Amino acid sequence: MTFAKFPLALAMLAATAPAVLADTAVNIGARPFYLIDALPEGDLKDKLASCTGPFEASEFSIGHRGAPLMFPEHTVQSNVAAARMGAGILECDVAFTADKELVCRHAQNDLHTTTNILATELGDKCTTPFAAASGDQKAAAECRTSDITLAEFKTLNGKMDAANRAGTTVEEYMDGTANWRTDLYATTGTLMTHAESIELFKSLGAKFTPELKFPSVEMPFDGFTQEDYAQKMIDEYKDAGIPASDVFPQSFNLDDVLYWIKAEPEFGKQAVYLVEWSEGFDEQNAETWNEDFAALKEQGVNYLAPSINMMVTEENGEIMASAYAKAAKDADLKLIAWTLERSGPLATGGGWYYQSITPAVDNDSDYLVVLDVLAQDVGVEGVFSDWPATVTHYANCMGL
Repeated sequence: MTFAKFPLALAMLAATAPAVLADTAVNIGARPFYLIDALPEGDLKDKLASCTGPFEASEFSIGHRGAPLMFPEHTVQSNVAAARMGAGILECDVAFTADKELVCRHAQNDLHTTTNILATELGDKCTTPFAAASGDQKAAAECRTSDITLAEFKTLNGKMDAANRAGTTVEEYMDGTANWRTDLYATTGTLMTHAESIELFKSLGAKFTPELKFPSVEMPFDGFTQEDYAQKMIDEYKDAGIPASDVFPQSFNLDDVLYWIKAEPEFGKQAVYLVEWSEGFDEQNAETWNEDFAALKEQGVNYLAPSINMMVTEENGEIMASAYAKAAKDADLKLIAWTLERSGPLATGGGWYYQSITPAVDNDSDYLVVLDVLAQDVGVEGVFSDWPATVTHYANCMGL
Protein backbone atom coordinates (compact mmCIF):
# COMPACT_ATOMS: atom_id res chain seq x y z
CA MET A 1 0.00 0.00 0.00
CA THR A 2 1.51 3.33 -1.05
CA PHE A 3 0.15 6.77 -0.34
CA ALA A 4 1.23 8.09 -3.73
CA LYS A 5 -1.90 6.28 -4.95
CA PHE A 6 -4.22 8.22 -2.64
CA PRO A 7 -4.62 11.80 -3.93
CA LEU A 8 -7.50 12.68 -1.60
CA ALA A 9 -5.57 11.62 1.48
CA LEU A 10 -2.63 13.68 0.23
CA ALA A 11 -4.80 16.70 -0.47
CA MET A 12 -6.44 16.62 2.95
CA LEU A 13 -3.11 16.34 4.71
CA ALA A 14 -0.98 18.58 2.55
CA ALA A 15 -1.80 21.82 4.34
CA THR A 16 -1.17 20.50 7.83
CA ALA A 17 1.19 17.54 7.73
CA PRO A 18 3.44 17.59 4.65
CA ALA A 19 6.16 15.63 6.42
CA VAL A 20 4.03 12.45 6.55
CA LEU A 21 3.31 12.22 2.86
CA ALA A 22 6.27 10.02 1.96
CA ASP A 23 5.56 6.88 -0.07
CA THR A 24 5.24 4.11 2.52
CA ALA A 25 4.01 0.54 2.89
CA VAL A 26 2.26 -1.03 5.89
CA ASN A 27 4.67 -0.62 8.77
CA ILE A 28 3.89 -1.91 12.25
CA GLY A 29 6.79 -0.15 14.00
CA ALA A 30 8.39 -1.16 17.28
CA ARG A 31 5.43 -1.56 19.67
CA PRO A 32 4.32 -5.09 18.71
CA PHE A 33 7.86 -6.35 19.25
CA TYR A 34 8.08 -4.50 22.56
CA LEU A 35 5.00 -6.44 23.70
CA ILE A 36 6.38 -9.72 22.32
CA ASP A 37 9.69 -9.22 24.15
CA ALA A 38 7.74 -8.89 27.41
CA LEU A 39 5.90 -12.22 26.94
CA PRO A 40 6.98 -15.16 29.08
CA GLU A 41 8.87 -17.88 27.24
CA GLY A 42 6.55 -20.23 25.41
CA ASP A 43 4.80 -21.09 22.15
CA LEU A 44 2.99 -17.78 21.77
CA LYS A 45 6.19 -15.77 22.16
CA ASP A 46 8.09 -18.06 19.77
CA LYS A 47 5.34 -17.84 17.15
CA LEU A 48 4.93 -14.07 17.28
CA ALA A 49 8.68 -13.38 17.42
CA SER A 50 9.15 -15.40 14.23
CA CYS A 51 6.98 -12.99 12.22
CA THR A 52 9.09 -10.10 11.01
CA GLY A 53 7.30 -9.06 7.81
CA PRO A 54 6.66 -7.81 5.26
CA PHE A 55 3.16 -7.11 6.55
CA GLU A 56 -0.15 -6.52 4.81
CA ALA A 57 -3.34 -4.78 5.86
CA SER A 58 -5.88 -7.06 7.52
CA GLU A 59 -9.61 -6.69 8.09
CA PHE A 60 -9.06 -8.46 11.42
CA SER A 61 -7.34 -5.22 12.51
CA ILE A 62 -9.88 -2.43 13.11
CA GLY A 63 -8.78 1.11 13.84
CA HIS A 64 -10.73 2.35 16.87
CA ARG A 65 -11.27 6.05 16.11
CA GLY A 66 -8.07 5.75 14.06
CA ALA A 67 -4.96 5.26 16.20
CA PRO A 68 -5.78 7.32 19.33
CA LEU A 69 -3.09 5.87 21.56
CA MET A 70 -0.92 8.64 20.11
CA PHE A 71 -3.01 10.67 17.61
CA PRO A 72 -6.12 12.79 18.24
CA GLU A 73 -9.09 10.51 17.62
CA HIS A 74 -11.35 10.78 14.59
CA THR A 75 -8.92 13.04 12.74
CA VAL A 76 -7.41 12.61 9.30
CA GLN A 77 -4.01 12.10 10.89
CA SER A 78 -5.23 9.40 13.28
CA ASN A 79 -6.86 7.39 10.51
CA VAL A 80 -3.94 7.70 8.11
CA ALA A 81 -1.72 6.40 10.91
CA ALA A 82 -4.10 3.47 11.48
CA ALA A 83 -4.14 2.60 7.79
CA ARG A 84 -0.35 2.75 7.66
CA MET A 85 -0.34 0.26 10.52
CA GLY A 86 -2.46 -2.10 8.46
CA ALA A 87 -5.96 -1.53 9.83
CA GLY A 88 -8.21 -2.96 7.12
CA ILE A 89 -11.34 -1.40 8.62
CA LEU A 90 -11.62 2.15 9.97
CA GLU A 91 -14.24 3.73 12.22
CA CYS A 92 -16.13 6.99 12.15
CA ASP A 93 -18.39 7.50 15.17
CA VAL A 94 -21.25 9.54 13.75
CA ALA A 95 -22.81 12.56 15.44
CA PHE A 96 -24.73 15.51 13.95
CA THR A 97 -24.35 19.29 13.98
CA ALA A 98 -26.92 22.03 14.55
CA ASP A 99 -27.68 21.98 10.82
CA LYS A 100 -28.08 18.17 10.94
CA GLU A 101 -24.89 17.35 9.06
CA LEU A 102 -23.02 14.19 10.03
CA VAL A 103 -19.52 14.42 11.51
CA CYS A 104 -17.00 12.07 13.13
CA ARG A 105 -17.00 12.37 16.94
CA HIS A 106 -17.06 9.68 19.60
CA ALA A 107 -19.99 11.40 21.30
CA GLN A 108 -22.28 14.23 20.39
CA ASN A 109 -21.19 15.98 23.57
CA ASP A 110 -17.40 15.55 23.64
CA LEU A 111 -16.12 18.63 21.81
CA HIS A 112 -14.87 20.11 25.09
CA THR A 113 -12.47 17.18 25.59
CA THR A 114 -11.59 16.25 21.99
CA THR A 115 -11.19 19.65 20.32
CA ASN A 116 -9.98 23.17 21.07
CA ILE A 117 -13.51 24.62 21.09
CA LEU A 118 -13.15 26.12 24.57
CA ALA A 119 -10.16 28.14 23.40
CA THR A 120 -12.21 29.69 20.59
CA GLU A 121 -15.17 32.06 20.39
CA LEU A 122 -17.38 29.00 19.79
CA GLY A 123 -16.92 28.09 23.44
CA ASP A 124 -19.65 30.60 24.26
CA LYS A 125 -22.12 28.51 22.23
CA CYS A 126 -21.57 25.37 24.28
CA THR A 127 -24.47 23.81 26.17
CA THR A 128 -22.38 24.36 29.30
CA PRO A 129 -19.59 26.91 28.78
CA PHE A 130 -16.38 26.38 30.73
CA ALA A 131 -16.59 26.86 34.49
CA ALA A 132 -13.32 26.81 36.43
CA ALA A 133 -12.60 24.51 39.33
CA SER A 134 -13.17 26.21 42.67
CA GLY A 135 -12.80 24.64 46.08
CA ASP A 136 -14.45 21.22 46.00
CA GLN A 137 -16.18 22.04 42.72
CA LYS A 138 -14.49 20.47 39.69
CA ALA A 139 -14.10 22.29 36.40
CA ALA A 140 -16.98 21.63 34.02
CA ALA A 141 -18.01 22.10 30.40
CA GLU A 142 -20.21 20.40 27.84
CA CYS A 143 -19.91 21.20 24.16
CA ARG A 144 -22.06 19.35 21.65
CA THR A 145 -21.76 19.02 17.90
CA SER A 146 -25.41 20.13 17.85
CA ASP A 147 -24.40 23.42 19.48
CA ILE A 148 -22.66 24.56 16.30
CA THR A 149 -23.03 24.42 12.53
CA LEU A 150 -20.96 22.25 10.23
CA ALA A 151 -19.04 25.31 9.02
CA GLU A 152 -18.17 26.15 12.61
CA PHE A 153 -17.24 22.53 13.40
CA LYS A 154 -14.75 22.54 10.53
CA THR A 155 -12.84 25.45 12.09
CA LEU A 156 -11.92 23.36 15.15
CA ASN A 157 -8.72 21.46 15.80
CA GLY A 158 -8.74 17.93 17.20
CA LYS A 159 -6.79 17.19 20.37
CA MET A 160 -6.22 14.17 22.60
CA ASP A 161 -9.40 13.23 24.43
CA ALA A 162 -8.77 14.51 27.95
CA ALA A 163 -9.65 17.15 30.53
CA ASN A 164 -8.05 18.35 33.73
CA ARG A 165 -11.00 18.64 36.10
CA ALA A 166 -8.87 20.65 38.51
CA GLY A 167 -8.24 23.32 35.89
CA THR A 168 -8.86 26.94 36.83
CA THR A 169 -8.35 28.20 33.28
CA VAL A 170 -9.35 26.87 29.87
CA GLU A 171 -5.69 26.18 29.15
CA GLU A 172 -5.32 24.09 32.32
CA TYR A 173 -8.59 22.27 31.65
CA MET A 174 -7.50 21.29 28.14
CA ASP A 175 -4.12 20.05 29.40
CA GLY A 176 -5.18 16.68 30.81
CA THR A 177 -3.67 14.03 28.52
CA ALA A 178 -2.87 10.79 30.35
CA ASN A 179 0.86 10.26 30.89
CA TRP A 180 0.77 7.02 28.89
CA ARG A 181 -0.57 8.84 25.84
CA THR A 182 1.16 11.79 24.17
CA ASP A 183 0.53 15.27 22.83
CA LEU A 184 3.48 14.98 20.48
CA TYR A 185 1.18 14.52 17.46
CA ALA A 186 -1.70 16.59 18.77
CA THR A 187 -0.64 19.98 17.46
CA THR A 188 -2.67 19.33 14.31
CA GLY A 189 -5.89 17.35 14.28
CA THR A 190 -7.95 17.74 11.11
CA LEU A 191 -11.62 17.06 11.84
CA MET A 192 -13.82 15.27 9.32
CA THR A 193 -17.41 15.08 8.26
CA HIS A 194 -18.77 11.56 7.89
CA ALA A 195 -18.79 12.00 4.10
CA GLU A 196 -15.13 13.07 4.17
CA SER A 197 -14.25 10.01 6.23
CA ILE A 198 -15.83 7.82 3.56
CA GLU A 199 -13.68 9.35 0.86
CA LEU A 200 -10.55 9.19 3.00
CA PHE A 201 -11.03 5.56 4.06
CA LYS A 202 -11.80 4.59 0.48
CA SER A 203 -8.60 6.26 -0.70
CA LEU A 204 -6.69 4.37 1.99
CA GLY A 205 -8.04 1.04 0.76
CA ALA A 206 -9.94 0.37 4.00
CA LYS A 207 -13.49 -0.76 4.69
CA PHE A 208 -15.90 1.12 6.93
CA THR A 209 -17.48 0.67 10.36
CA PRO A 210 -19.46 3.79 11.24
CA GLU A 211 -21.14 3.91 14.65
CA LEU A 212 -24.38 5.83 15.07
CA LYS A 213 -24.00 7.56 18.42
CA PHE A 214 -26.73 8.10 21.02
CA PRO A 215 -27.92 11.71 20.66
CA SER A 216 -27.35 14.00 23.62
CA VAL A 217 -30.39 16.00 22.57
CA GLU A 218 -34.01 14.95 22.66
CA MET A 219 -35.16 13.39 19.42
CA PRO A 220 -36.66 14.43 17.09
CA PHE A 221 -34.18 17.30 16.86
CA ASP A 222 -35.72 20.14 14.85
CA GLY A 223 -37.78 17.52 13.02
CA PHE A 224 -34.80 15.15 12.59
CA THR A 225 -35.92 11.75 13.88
CA GLN A 226 -33.79 8.81 15.03
CA GLU A 227 -34.75 6.94 11.86
CA ASP A 228 -33.79 9.98 9.75
CA TYR A 229 -30.43 9.93 11.52
CA ALA A 230 -29.92 6.20 10.93
CA GLN A 231 -30.97 6.51 7.29
CA LYS A 232 -28.82 9.56 6.58
CA MET A 233 -25.73 7.66 7.71
CA ILE A 234 -26.43 4.84 5.24
CA ASP A 235 -27.39 7.25 2.47
CA GLU A 236 -23.94 8.84 2.57
CA TYR A 237 -22.38 5.46 1.68
CA LYS A 238 -24.89 4.95 -1.11
CA ASP A 239 -24.24 8.47 -2.42
CA ALA A 240 -20.49 7.73 -2.44
CA GLY A 241 -21.01 4.49 -4.37
CA ILE A 242 -19.70 2.29 -1.55
CA PRO A 243 -20.96 -1.30 -1.77
CA ALA A 244 -22.91 -2.46 1.27
CA SER A 245 -20.52 -5.40 1.62
CA ASP A 246 -17.76 -2.93 2.60
CA VAL A 247 -19.76 -1.32 5.41
CA PHE A 248 -20.35 -2.58 8.96
CA PRO A 249 -22.75 -0.05 10.56
CA GLN A 250 -22.73 -0.15 14.37
CA SER A 251 -24.96 0.96 17.21
CA PHE A 252 -25.50 0.32 20.92
CA ASN A 253 -29.17 0.96 20.18
CA LEU A 254 -30.80 -2.29 19.02
CA ASP A 255 -33.58 -0.29 17.38
CA ASP A 256 -31.02 1.28 15.02
CA VAL A 257 -29.72 -2.14 14.06
CA LEU A 258 -33.23 -3.49 13.49
CA TYR A 259 -34.07 -0.40 11.42
CA TRP A 260 -31.14 -1.08 9.09
CA ILE A 261 -32.08 -4.76 8.83
CA LYS A 262 -35.59 -3.77 7.73
CA ALA A 263 -35.00 -0.58 5.72
CA GLU A 264 -31.56 -1.31 4.24
CA PRO A 265 -31.21 -5.11 4.29
CA GLU A 266 -27.95 -5.23 2.32
CA PHE A 267 -26.35 -2.96 4.90
CA GLY A 268 -28.38 -4.47 7.72
CA LYS A 269 -27.00 -7.97 7.30
CA GLN A 270 -23.60 -6.58 8.36
CA ALA A 271 -24.97 -4.30 11.07
CA VAL A 272 -23.13 -4.66 14.36
CA TYR A 273 -25.00 -4.62 17.67
CA LEU A 274 -22.66 -3.20 20.32
CA VAL A 275 -23.05 -4.30 23.94
CA GLU A 276 -21.01 -3.68 27.07
CA TRP A 277 -20.43 -4.92 30.59
CA SER A 278 -23.12 -3.62 32.94
CA GLU A 279 -23.60 -3.74 36.68
CA GLY A 280 -24.33 -7.26 37.88
CA PHE A 281 -22.98 -8.93 34.74
CA ASP A 282 -21.09 -12.20 35.18
CA GLU A 283 -19.49 -13.59 32.03
CA GLN A 284 -19.95 -17.12 33.37
CA ASN A 285 -23.56 -16.82 34.59
CA ALA A 286 -26.27 -16.72 31.92
CA GLU A 287 -28.84 -15.43 34.40
CA THR A 288 -26.98 -12.10 34.45
CA TRP A 289 -26.86 -11.59 30.68
CA ASN A 290 -29.07 -9.00 28.99
CA GLU A 291 -28.82 -10.50 25.50
CA ASP A 292 -31.01 -13.31 24.18
CA PHE A 293 -28.72 -14.62 21.46
CA ALA A 294 -31.31 -16.81 19.74
CA ALA A 295 -33.79 -13.93 19.63
CA LEU A 296 -31.18 -11.58 18.16
CA LYS A 297 -30.39 -14.10 15.45
CA GLU A 298 -34.10 -14.57 14.74
CA GLN A 299 -34.44 -10.79 14.30
CA GLY A 300 -31.71 -10.82 11.68
CA VAL A 301 -28.74 -9.69 13.77
CA ASN A 302 -25.56 -11.38 12.53
CA TYR A 303 -22.83 -9.41 14.32
CA LEU A 304 -22.49 -8.85 18.05
CA ALA A 305 -19.70 -6.69 19.48
CA PRO A 306 -19.29 -7.13 23.24
CA SER A 307 -16.60 -5.37 25.26
CA ILE A 308 -13.51 -7.51 25.84
CA ASN A 309 -14.37 -8.14 29.49
CA MET A 310 -17.53 -10.00 28.45
CA MET A 311 -15.74 -12.48 26.21
CA VAL A 312 -12.86 -13.64 28.41
CA THR A 313 -12.67 -15.15 31.87
CA GLU A 314 -9.93 -16.35 34.20
CA GLU A 315 -9.35 -19.58 36.07
CA ASN A 316 -6.25 -20.31 38.14
CA GLY A 317 -4.38 -17.53 36.38
CA GLU A 318 -5.28 -18.73 32.87
CA ILE A 319 -7.23 -16.51 30.49
CA MET A 320 -9.87 -18.31 28.40
CA ALA A 321 -13.08 -17.81 26.44
CA SER A 322 -16.07 -16.96 28.64
CA ALA A 323 -19.35 -18.85 28.76
CA TYR A 324 -20.97 -15.71 27.35
CA ALA A 325 -18.74 -15.77 24.28
CA LYS A 326 -19.26 -19.49 23.75
CA ALA A 327 -23.03 -19.16 23.96
CA ALA A 328 -23.04 -16.27 21.47
CA LYS A 329 -20.95 -18.32 19.06
CA ASP A 330 -23.23 -21.32 19.53
CA ALA A 331 -26.11 -19.09 18.43
CA ASP A 332 -24.20 -18.45 15.16
CA LEU A 333 -23.45 -14.82 15.97
CA LYS A 334 -20.24 -13.35 14.59
CA LEU A 335 -18.29 -11.57 17.32
CA ILE A 336 -16.15 -8.44 17.24
CA ALA A 337 -14.06 -7.33 20.24
CA TRP A 338 -13.43 -3.84 21.62
CA THR A 339 -11.03 -2.27 22.56
CA LEU A 340 -7.45 -3.52 22.79
CA GLU A 341 -4.71 -1.14 24.01
CA ARG A 342 -7.15 1.39 25.41
CA SER A 343 -6.34 0.84 29.08
CA GLY A 344 -2.75 1.99 29.16
CA PRO A 345 -0.14 0.02 31.12
CA LEU A 346 -1.55 -3.26 32.45
CA ALA A 347 0.66 -3.61 35.56
CA THR A 348 -2.30 -2.91 37.84
CA GLY A 349 -4.81 -5.23 36.18
CA GLY A 350 -6.00 -3.26 33.16
CA GLY A 351 -9.07 -1.56 34.62
CA TRP A 352 -12.57 -1.73 33.14
CA TYR A 353 -11.73 -3.62 29.95
CA TYR A 354 -10.10 -6.47 31.87
CA GLN A 355 -12.20 -6.66 35.03
CA SER A 356 -13.22 -10.27 34.30
CA ILE A 357 -9.57 -11.38 34.28
CA THR A 358 -7.85 -8.89 36.61
CA PRO A 359 -5.95 -11.57 38.61
CA ALA A 360 -4.29 -12.76 35.40
CA VAL A 361 -3.29 -9.32 34.08
CA ASP A 362 -0.08 -7.71 35.34
CA ASN A 363 2.09 -6.92 32.30
CA ASP A 364 1.65 -5.15 28.96
CA SER A 365 2.38 -8.43 27.19
CA ASP A 366 -1.04 -9.59 28.45
CA TYR A 367 -2.50 -7.57 25.58
CA LEU A 368 -1.14 -10.30 23.31
CA VAL A 369 -2.38 -13.11 25.54
CA VAL A 370 -5.89 -11.65 25.49
CA LEU A 371 -5.66 -11.08 21.74
CA ASP A 372 -4.66 -14.71 21.24
CA VAL A 373 -7.59 -15.97 23.32
CA LEU A 374 -10.02 -13.73 21.42
CA ALA A 375 -8.70 -14.98 18.08
CA GLN A 376 -8.13 -18.66 18.78
CA ASP A 377 -10.56 -19.59 21.57
CA VAL A 378 -13.41 -17.14 21.11
CA GLY A 379 -13.03 -16.94 17.33
CA VAL A 380 -13.77 -13.23 16.85
CA GLU A 381 -14.05 -11.75 13.37
CA GLY A 382 -11.95 -8.72 14.25
CA VAL A 383 -10.53 -6.61 17.06
CA PHE A 384 -10.74 -2.87 17.58
CA SER A 385 -7.51 -1.36 18.88
CA ASP A 386 -6.21 2.08 19.79
CA TRP A 387 -2.90 1.04 18.18
CA PRO A 388 -3.78 -1.19 15.21
CA ALA A 389 -0.19 -2.26 14.51
CA THR A 390 -0.38 -4.81 17.34
CA VAL A 391 -3.44 -6.52 15.87
CA THR A 392 -2.06 -6.24 12.34
CA HIS A 393 1.15 -8.03 13.35
CA TYR A 394 -0.82 -10.78 15.10
CA ALA A 395 -3.20 -11.19 12.15
CA ASN A 396 -0.35 -11.48 9.66
CA CYS A 397 1.49 -13.93 11.88
CA MET A 398 -1.58 -16.13 12.39
CA GLY A 399 -2.87 -15.93 8.84
CA LEU A 400 -6.02 -13.98 9.73
